[in-house]
Amino acid sequence: MNPQLIEQLRLRLGANGLPYEIPLHPQLVHLTLGLFIIAVIFDLAGVLFSLEKPIFKFLGLAAIRSSFFDVGWYNLIAAAAITFFTVAAGFLELILANPPVDQKSAWGLSAGWTMLLHGLGGLLLLGIIVAMTVWRGLQRYRWRKDASRQVQWSYLLAGIAILGILFVHGTLGAQLGEEFGIHVTAAKLGRHN
Repeated sequence: MNPQLIEQLRLRLGANGLPYEIPLHPQLVHLTLGLFIIAVIFDLAGVLFSLEKPIFKFLGLAAIRSSFFDVGWYNLIAAAAITFFTVAAGFLELILANPPVDQKSAWGLSAGWTMLLHGLGGLLLLGIIVAMTVWRGLQRYRWRKDASRQVQWSYLLAGIAILGILFVHGTLGAQLGEEFGIHVTAAKLGRHN
C-alpha cells in the first residue's frame, strides 16, 4: 500500500488519545440523561396533575395536563435518538482508551472490567431507552390515546428504576475518567505542557 495513503488514513490523536480535542461521549451522556430525566419528571407531573393544579393556580401558571405528557413524550424521543450517538461515541472512545493495568477502582474493579461493564451497560441502556420509547408511544397512540392520563403507573415505576440504573452506570463512567484517567483532556494537556 502507498505509504502516503497510510499516513493520510492514520488517526492523528490529540493529548486525550482521541482524534478530536474534547471527548464527545461525556457531553452526549449529559444530554441523554437530561432528556430522559425530564421525560420521566413531566410524565409524572402529568399523572399527578390533579394534585399540582392548585400549586399552578397559586403561582399564576396556566397548565394543561396534556402539555406535560407532550413534553415527556418528545423528550423521550430525543433521548432515544441521541443515545445512539452517545453509545457510538462511547465505544469509539473506549476502543482508543489506554487504561492502566495495575489500578483498581473504588469498587475494586480493574480499568478493563470497568470499561467492559460500562460498554455493555451502555448497550443495555440504549435498548431499554428505545423499549421505553416504544412502550410510551403505544400508550400515547394506541392504549391510552383517549384517556386523560397517557401513561401507566408501571411505565413510571420502570422509568424511576431506570434512573437508578443510570446512576450506577454513570458511576462506572465517572470512575473511568476520575480514577483511571481515561480521556481526561485537562489532565492530559497539563502533562504535555
